[in-house]
Parts: sequence; C-alpha cells; structure tokens
Amino acid sequence: MARWAASLDMYRKVPVDLLEGTKRGSILSYGAILVMVTLFILETRAYFTTNWVSNLVLDDNDESRVMVNFNITMMDLRCDWAVVDTVSVLGTDQNVTAHVSKWNLDGVGIRKTYQGRNKNQKDIVLYDEDVTETHEELLENGEQAVILDYDTFQYAKNEFEYLFVDFFASWCSHCRDLAPTWETLAEVMEETAAELVDGQIDEEDWDEITKEEYEHAKAAEKPVMIAKVDCVLHHALCQENLIMAYPTLRLYVDGEHVDDYRGHRTVIEMADWLVQKEGKHEKETETSDSAATIAAQAARRRMEIEGDEAKWLNEIKHKYRRGQNNRNDNWDESEHPGCRIKGSLMIDRVPGNFHIQARSNQHDLVPHMTNVSHIVHELSIGDPLTRRMITGGKVEIPEAVKDKFSPMDSNSYVTHEYHQAYHHYLKVVTTDIEGLKSYKGRQLKAYQIIYSSQRALYGYDKIPEAKFIYDLAPIAVNYKKEQRQWYDYLTSLMAIIGGTFTLVGMTESGINAALAKRRRR
Repeated sequence: MARWAASLDMYRKVPVDLLEGTKRGSILSYGAILVMVTLFILETRAYFTTNWVSNLVLDDNDESRVMVNFNITMMDLRCDWAVVDTVSVLGTDQNVTAHVSKWNLDGVGIRKTYQGRNKNQKDIVLYDEDVTETHEELLENGEQAVILDYDTFQYAKNEFEYLFVDFFASWCSHCRDLAPTWETLAEVMEETAAELVDGQIDEEDWDEITKEEYEHAKAAEKPVMIAKVDCVLHHALCQENLIMAYPTLRLYVDGEHVDDYRGHRTVIEMADWLVQKEGKHEKETETSDSAATIAAQAARRRMEIEGDEAKWLNEIKHKYRRGQNNRNDNWDESEHPGCRIKGSLMIDRVPGNFHIQARSNQHDLVPHMTNVSHIVHELSIGDPLTRRMITGGKVEIPEAVKDKFSPMDSNSYVTHEYHQAYHHYLKVVTTDIEGLKSYKGRQLKAYQIIYSSQRALYGYDKIPEAKFIYDLAPIAVNYKKEQRQWYDYLTSLMAIIGGTFTLVGMTESGINAALAKRRRR
C-alpha cells in the first residue's frame, strides 16, 4: 500500500533532453496565449457586469386598492358636462368628478386660466319655485314665449338685437319643469318692454309677475325677445346650432351666438344675467341709439310676430326636416370647446372600469351630438412617486419594460361618426423591481399595462362614453439584478486555461501525426 502511494504522481516530468522545439509549436503557443488572454478579459468583464433576471410568481400584493393617475383631454366636450365614474365587479359605482381638476379649453385647445373643481351640478336651481302657476295656467291669457321654427328663427335673429332662446325637447323632464319659469320670464320681459315704450304697466299684470322680478328686468335698457324652439319638431335647426343638451338657453346678440346661460334657472337670476350681457355689449359697441326708440321698435316687431304665431304653428306640422338633409358641415372651432381632466382615482383591486361621459343634472343630452374623442396625455397605475422615479431616471429598470408602465401616453383617439366611442382594455401586471423604493425606504410597486383599444357602437338613445376597462393579472413579475459568484468566475478561468491548452495541444499533435505519416510515404 505504501509503495502504491509513493508511486502516485499525476504530474510526471519529461526530461528536457527528450523535448524538441519546433517553429510550428511556437506559433501555436502564441495563438494559445492570445486566445486565453482574450477569453480572460471577456470573462472578467462578464463577472463584473450585473444582469436583469425576471421571475413569474403569484401576486401576493396585500394592498386592497390601487391608484390610477390620468391626464386626459376631451376634445369636444364641455367641462360643465364631463363627469368621471368608476365601476367595479364588487358593485361599487361612484361619481368622482368633484375630486378631479378640470380646465376649460377653447376650440383650438388653449387652456383657459381657471383651474379647479366644477361646482356640483346639483347646486344649480333647475326652476323657479316662486312661479306657482302651471304652464297651462300661464297660457290661458296667451303664450308670451314666442315659438320659432326654421324660417322664423332666422327672421328673429336678423330683426331683434337681443334674442334669448330656449332649445327644448317635449320629452325632456327638465324642459317641462322649466316651462312655467320660461313663460314667466317672457311675461316679465314683455311688460318691461311695454313700460319702456308707454312709461306704464297695467295693474292687472302684477298678478302674474312680482315687483321684484319687474325691477330686475327693468334694469335691461333694451327689450329682449324670449323665444323657444322645439328640437323634436325642428331637429335640423337644433343640429345646425349644435344643441347638445336640453334645455339649452342661448343668447343671440345682433344675430350672433354670444353665450349659453348656465346659472340658476330663476326669473330674477336670468333677468340679471341678461342685464349683464346687455351692458357688456353696449360698452363694446358704444351705441348712441335711444333706448326708448329701440324698445318701441322691438315691441312693435314682437306684436307682429305674435300675430303670425298661428300661421307658424300651422306650418310647423308640415315642416319637419330631417337632420341628414340639413346637416351643416362647416366646423366652427368656437362652438367646440374641450376639457382637460386630471386627477387620481383609488380603485379596488378587482376588475372594473372608469369612464368619462357627458351627463348633466339640469339637461337631457342629445346622444348623437355627444363626441367623446380624447387625447391621453398620461395614464399610469400606482403611486405617482413610482412614475416620477422611473421617468426621471432615479431608478434603474430593464429597458425592455421601460415603456410598458404608461404605454398610452400621448395617444389620440378620435371618432368621426355618430354613436361611437373608444373603449380601452387594460391588463394590469404587478411588477416588483429591485431598488424601487421611496425616500424612506418603503418598497414601491410598479404596474405594467398591456392594452388594446377599439371603437364601440352605441344605440341611438345611448350617450357614448370613453371607457377604460381594467383587469389585474393574478401573476406578478419580479425583476432583480444578479452577479456571478466568485467560484463561477474561477471555474471559468481554469476552464479557459485548461481547455485552450488541451485544444491547442490536440491540434498540434494531429498536425504532427499527419506530417509524420506523409514523410513515411
């Protein structure tokens, strides 16, 4: 046993006298050294380089809710009507409009100076509670609010300096509630015009209007014609004037659309608003016409129109115009204001959606006139700090997923046909990234979004909505950096040395054997 142990020698030496150097061996030796040095440098560089490694695991996120951050421009929807709702499969249905910021945009997309939350729509008075008579009772002595059709509407705009029109629909509940108030306003303005002309008012008229209402209306130095248009009968007229909701109370001055009334729908409030608009117009035009002369002319014209009222009503029955035959293709930017909506939502970690649509507690909207084309400036999920750190380069993330946290940013979704809207389907994947921590050391969650968008068709009686439908994946992705262990590095170095030496030696032996065989021949 001892003799066998003494004879064990894995590194026996060949006497130098038996070795023979050759030029070929020298060349191969230099080649072997070059190969080993090159592989050594590459292996060393790889050892000091860290690589991203991803793992798929079940999502163990214990957060019950997650934040959605959005900044969206509705290209053709007024801020007054833009509302944001959230819905989840748990049955949660919540209006969050009061908790987001909205900016009014003009027709070319310029943001106006006002910033903040809209007044809640429920705060607006929908009709004057002081008007106790019904609409039928007010009409017993004649209808003071002049009914207009397609032809007489154009005539009224041309002939009257101030024209205040109620665009309504007979099926609209808000319009029916407003009808007595609107008729009372017409009576007040008519008596005011009469007083401007004759300098007196009949005593029996005090039974129909209050002195307070009269004093507010009297502040208007020029008569205002109070009229109304039934958009069910005159669909083309309302479509040409871009009436998107009922009732729309619109003021025309010198035949031009000036503004829509959006305040409290009481006689006094509307009269004061007309006084304000009249004063602003007078300052702009600096007119020198006599107030009494203009009032007299307006009153006489109004009496003539009332005399023709029966004729108009008869013509209405034969003049129903379809909107398709009277469509106005001229796009007026001023008639298409937009709204930028920005904010954050806390949603349950269950499938659901949030959507932006047109809705009003004071109007019944016209579905085919509702356009929810939009631009997504920002849409991300999770803590806003996460987005700032990722976009600001304050945390290192894999390049392959860098654009997946907010892939919809700066995308436009425009519909060109009626009764259409884009729906977006979002698959949300929880993502853990090594090193993504808050300033206090709290681990932050990121959320990748895989999305698809398609246009949805709506029924003729349904109002389109821009909908974002989300679903959280049950699988999470973990990204972490890994560096090779030192023993892997050493093993690779030995493999390089031994492998290169062996391979070159085998090559040299093969060449030598081939040459020796050739010499023997």
